[in-house]
Amino acid sequence: MTSEGTRRWRLVPVLAAIAVLSACGGGGGDDGLPRLAPAQGTALKGDCTALAGRLSGIADTTITSSTLVAAGALPSGQQAPAHCLVQGSMHQRVSPVDGNRYAIGFEMRLPVAWNGRFLHQGNGGIDGAVVAATGDFGAGGGSALQKGFAVLSSNAGHDGSRGPFFGVDPQARLDYGYQAVGKLTPVAKKVIATAYDKAPDRSYFSGCSNGGRHAMIAAARYAADYDGILAGAPGYNLPKAALANIAGGQLYASVASDPADISTGFTADERTTVAAAVLAKCDALDGASDGIVQDIAACRTSFSLQRDVPTCGGARTGSCLSPAQKTAIGKIFSGPTTSNGERIYASFPYDPGLAQPGNAFWEFFAPLVLDSGAVGVIFKVPPENPATFNGPAFALGADLDALAQAITATNGLYTESAMEFMTPPHPTRMETLRDRGGKIMVVHGVSDPIFSYDDSESWFRGLDAANEGRGSRFARLFPVPGMGHCQGGPATDRFDALQALVQWVEQGDDPDRLVASARADNADLPAGWSPQRTRPLCPFPLVARYRGSGSVESAASFECRP
Repeated sequence: MTSEGTRRWRLVPVLAAIAVLSACGGGGGDDGLPRLAPAQGTALKGDCTALAGRLSGIADTTITSSTLVAAGALPSGQQAPAHCLVQGSMHQRVSPVDGNRYAIGFEMRLPVAWNGRFLHQGNGGIDGAVVAATGDFGAGGGSALQKGFAVLSSNAGHDGSRGPFFGVDPQARLDYGYQAVGKLTPVAKKVIATAYDKAPDRSYFSGCSNGGRHAMIAAARYAADYDGILAGAPGYNLPKAALANIAGGQLYASVASDPADISTGFTADERTTVAAAVLAKCDALDGASDGIVQDIAACRTSFSLQRDVPTCGGARTGSCLSPAQKTAIGKIFSGPTTSNGERIYASFPYDPGLAQPGNAFWEFFAPLVLDSGAVGVIFKVPPENPATFNGPAFALGADLDALAQAITATNGLYTESAMEFMTPPHPTRMETLRDRGGKIMVVHGVSDPIFSYDDSESWFRGLDAANEGRGSRFARLFPVPGMGHCQGGPATDRFDALQALVQWVEQGDDPDRLVASARADNADLPAGWSPQRTRPLCPFPLVARYRGSGSVESAASFECRP
């Protein structure tokens, strides 16, 4: 096939997706799918403090309190309307495996003035804490609670004070992976129906990071219960991502100038040098030299780590990379592999956001302290012994081939592998959500160092193919150039994705763009940017391109097109 023929062949699925996006338009054109009716609000019925007693009959559930909270700031500093705070737990038990007590702890915040909607908040990390049920998403848009949603938050079935060691208990693994969501959903809806004398008209699920994974789980396993899914930086292949990060830690250690500090394998100055090289090759590909790389696909072919970053001829100075560093870092971005060359997880795109200080946490601390515990104790079959487990030693000495097998293994006690209980079954097959009129939006920072944007793009491509090129009728992927993990970076990372999702689900308003803005409190913003900078976030595969005139600080100067 000629190069021109190859180019045309590669454009076929992209053009098909563009055609669907164009057909949907901004006004909610007919996509052939059911349209769900808008939610109708009402007021809280009865006395909040008496609600706990009215809820006493829910099976396997203990409601410990119901308290009226006045409008104002929560202890976290978040603003909230007047609401009823309901706290409780489910399925209290003592593990026959490790002897520890377990329960699915939760809280719900029920606005006095309710908008008729329920939002299940997916939380981050390895869960383990009932954080405030406000429904915040990333850095922008305001909380779901502020918007009038009834919001649920949980610990996913375990106490986080024990760190990853809950993973010794088989049921705690399953609750963390997916079962807590299934158990909590009907209880939350029963609480709402009791508090307002009606069930929620529309139900949503949102979260970022592990919360985004929970959202993808809900879309795949519990689609009959949820109308709209908002998944940020979804680690839907979390066991593989954690193992890949351990592999990355080993690669950084192999080129570290200080063996006791793997961050010396790729210093802050060196990351800044690489980011500048990416900008030099890719910034203008979208028509504007503005510090943002919008054309991700074009940058893949325009930038080369080997060619475009200076190679150190002698000592490392921060303005170059040694040949060994280029090899190691190149393997991390292309995706670490097992000994037989099989990629463990996904590749990562080169983006100028890779130099943001926050990424260092995920690159150098997480492999040794967080991912080691997750892989070694929660995901591995059999788990490591908590009494002798040492995270950094485990990570740096791990046999990657053996761990790649261990996260897919089962035995008589652990009957589901990590790749079964942590991931959505058939993530590209979401017909239940689609056919009932539900929608899913995924938002992912292109410079996310732990859950790869490339993995989300691969998910959307697979879903689109499974829907014969019409996946955008009910699913959208919005890359956020420059953004790191859930927020931050040289990016316009404030946007209201939840409102856009509600309007898509309930009004049929097609989310053909999300208008995002910079945050004055974002320490990662480059000095030359206006703190009021705005940009359109475009649904994949479209790119925010400069119109050729107008301020580069304004979203109005950019359009979403191929």
